[in-house]
Amino acid sequence: MPQATGRDAGMRHLLDRLLLGTPPGESPVTHVEELPERAGRPVEWPAWVPDVLRDRLVARGVSAPWAHQAEAAELARAGRSVVVATGTASGKSLAYQLPGLTALVDDERSRVLYVSPTKALAADQLRTLSSLVLPSVRPALFDGDTPRDERDWVRAHANWVLTNPDMLHRGILPGHARWAPFFRRLRYVVIDECHSYRGLFGSHVAQVLRRLQRVCAQYGSSPTFVLASATVSTPAESASRLIGRPVTAVTDDASPHGSTVFALWEPPLTALRGEHDAPVRRAAGAEAGRLLADLVVEGARTLAFVRSRRGAEFAALTAARHLTEAGLDQLVPRVAAYRAGYLPEERRVLEAALSSGELLGVAATNALELGLDISSLDAVVLAGYPGTLASLWQQAGRAGRSGAQALVVFVARDDPLDTYLVHHPAAVFGRPVEATVFDPENPYVLAPQLCCAAAELPIRPDEVGAFGDVAGVTAMLDELVRRGALRRRPAGWYWTRSERPEADIRGTGGGPVSVVDAETGTLVGTVDGAAAHTTVHDGAVYLHQGRTYVVEQFDLDAVVALVRADDPPWSTAARDVTDIAIVGARSSRRHGPVTVSFGTVDVTNQVVSYVRRRLGTGELIDETELELPARQLRTAAVWYSVPQPALDEIGLDQTLVPGAAHAAEHAAIGLLPLFAACDRWDIGGVSTALHPDTGEPTVFVYDGHPGGAGFAERGHDALAAWLAATREAIAACECPSGCPSCVQSPKCGNGNEPLDKAGAVNLLDLVLTHLAPPDAEADPPA
Repeated sequence: MPQATGRDAGMRHLLDRLLLGTPPGESPVTHVEELPERAGRPVEWPAWVPDVLRDRLVARGVSAPWAHQAEAAELARAGRSVVVATGTASGKSLAYQLPGLTALVDDERSRVLYVSPTKALAADQLRTLSSLVLPSVRPALFDGDTPRDERDWVRAHANWVLTNPDMLHRGILPGHARWAPFFRRLRYVVIDECHSYRGLFGSHVAQVLRRLQRVCAQYGSSPTFVLASATVSTPAESASRLIGRPVTAVTDDASPHGSTVFALWEPPLTALRGEHDAPVRRAAGAEAGRLLADLVVEGARTLAFVRSRRGAEFAALTAARHLTEAGLDQLVPRVAAYRAGYLPEERRVLEAALSSGELLGVAATNALELGLDISSLDAVVLAGYPGTLASLWQQAGRAGRSGAQALVVFVARDDPLDTYLVHHPAAVFGRPVEATVFDPENPYVLAPQLCCAAAELPIRPDEVGAFGDVAGVTAMLDELVRRGALRRRPAGWYWTRSERPEADIRGTGGGPVSVVDAETGTLVGTVDGAAAHTTVHDGAVYLHQGRTYVVEQFDLDAVVALVRADDPPWSTAARDVTDIAIVGARSSRRHGPVTVSFGTVDVTNQVVSYVRRRLGTGELIDETELELPARQLRTAAVWYSVPQPALDEIGLDQTLVPGAAHAAEHAAIGLLPLFAACDRWDIGGVSTALHPDTGEPTVFVYDGHPGGAGFAERGHDALAAWLAATREAIAACECPSGCPSCVQSPKCGNGNEPLDKAGAVNLLDLVLTHLAPPDAEADPPA
C-alpha cells in the first residue's frame, strides 16, 4: 500500500502509485485510455423563461444553460416530444425543468407528471424543485410511501407530481376518474433515466405509457413527452418505441468534463483452484476494496461500484482492513458503504460527507447509480461490468463531475465478458453504446396490458394501433374475448370482470413468494415467483435491504420461504439443467452446412443443486443437491446447428461434440450482454450433440422471460459479431482447459462437464467461416 503523500493532481501518476510494488511483467493493467478534457458551450437563456425562474436558477449556480439543455427545452416548449441523451452530470434535468416550470409559472393550473424508475431519484428531484421556492410550483411525491391522507391533496393541488411506473400502473391509471382535473391540464410528461427500461420491465412500461396517453386523450389533453437518457445508440428510435410516438433526439453534449484516465484492470491469479482444478483470479470485490483503500491513502475522493449490497459492505470492510493493517487507523472512519436500505437521512449524510471530503471512500451498489447526488469525485472503481455500456459510462462519469481530472478503474470479474473487455479495449472505447432492448408486443406483456387498458376505458377499434401492429393486437384482443376476459361490442372491447386485471410489470411470471423470518414470523420481503427457485431455495443466502439471511425452508405449497438472520462467510448460486423443444422458427437461414434460426421454443428448466463460494476469494466450498420440480417456459431463442459430417471434417467426432458445444454455449451466454442490453442471468442456453427437432448438433441461447424480452433476437441480428467475440474470448484465455474466465458457468447444473475449450474454438471457427459469405440461402419461417 502506498504511504500517505497528499493528493497528486496527475491522474496518470495516481494510477502509477496504485501499481507500486507490482513485480515487473505482472501489472494487472491491460490498457489505459486517456479521454481528453471537454470545454462547456453555454448559450443565452431562452427568451420565454420567466425572470423569476431564471433568477432562482442563477442563484443556485446555473449562470446559463448549456447548448443541449436549451435545444431540448426549445423543442419541448414547441410541443415536440424530445429525448436528451447525453453523459452523466451533463444537466439533463434542466432540459425538462425549463419548459415544465415555465408552464407552471405562467399558469399554475397546468400540470407536469414526472416518472422515474426509482424512488430515490424522484426524491432527489423533489428536493431540487422545492429548493427553487417558486410560489406557483407545488411539487409532490405520489408513490407507495405516500400516506393515504396526503394522496387527496396531491391529486387536487400538486401541479408537478413525481411518481414511478409501478404507481402509474397500479394506482393512477386505474383511478383516472379521481385524477380528471390533473389529466385535463397535463402539459408535460417527463420520463427520467429512460434507458433503464429494458427487457420485460421495459416492455410493460412501454404499454403503461400508451395507456397513459389514452387516458389523457379521454380528458382532452395531449402532453409533450420529455425523456432523459444516458448516452445510447439510436436514442430517438428507442424513445419512440417506448412512448409509441415520434421523438426528436438531442445528443450533442455541451457540458464541460475534465480529462479522464481510464484503466482496464485484470486481477491476478491466486494459488486457489476452482472446479475441475481451474485457476481462480482474485475476486473483483476484494480487488476493489484494496484499490479503494489505496485511493483513500492518496487523498482521492473515490466511489467504488459493486454489484450487490453485500458486496458493497464487503468492499468497504476490505478497505478498512487494509488501512488498519497499514497502521492508518485514522483513515478507517473515512470509508463507508452506501446501499439500499439506508434511511433517506442516512443517505444524505453520506452524500454530504463524501462531497465535503469528510468521507474519502464509499462502496456503493450498482442500483444506486440512479439518484446519487454526489459531485467533486476524483476516482471511480467499477467492480465488474455493470451489464451495459450505458451503465458503465454513467458510473464512470461520476468522477470529474466538476470539470476536474478523473481516474476510472474497471476491475474485471472472473467471467468471459469481463475478461474479454479488459483484453479488447475497442469493445469499451471504440463502439457505440448499445440500444435498449424491449418488445412491447410480447404476448405475455400485451395480453395483461390490454386487459388493464380495457378496464380503464373500453378499447375503441381506432385505438388498436396504439398498442402495436394492428393485426397482432387484434388477434390478441380476439384471444382475450375467447378466454372470457374481454367482451366485444360494436363500440370496442370491454373488461368483463368486477375485479381489476393483474399485471406484474416487474415480474416474469408466477405469483410472488413471501420471505418470512422463521423466528419472529415477520414478512421480510417478497421474491418474484419465476426467480424463487434460484434465489430462495433451501440453503440459499438471501439479501434484503442490506441484511443477510439464510433460507431454512422453501415451502412450495405455502409459497413461503422461511429464513433466519445470519452472516455466513460464503455466497450461494443455484445450478440448473434445461431441455428445449422448438415450437416454430420465425426465420431460418442456411450458411453452407450451418443453419441459423430464430423462433419460439418451449424450455423445461429444473434447479438441481446449489454451490457455496467463499466470500472474497470465490473459492468453491461444496455443492448440495436440491429437489425442486421442473418448470416450463415458452420464450424466444436463437440457435445454430451443424451436421455431424461437417464436424468430422474438422476433427470433432461424436465423442468430442458434447464438450465443444457445451463450452461454446457457456461462453456465448457470457458474451451476449455485450451486444444486447441484458445480464447473463436474463438468458439461458442448451447444447446437444443431437437435438431431436434439428437432427443435428445444436446450440441454443434463449430469453429467460415468458414470450421473450428481445435479447435472443438481438443476438440473432448480431450473430457473426457475437460469435466472433465469443471465439476470441475463449482462445485468448490463458487457462489450459477452461475456467470461469472463458467457458465455465456458475449456474451449470451439469457441474461444468463436459467442457472442451479447444473444441469450442474449432466449432466456432467452422460456424464463423460459413457466416461470412453474403449469399446465404434463406428458408421460409416455419
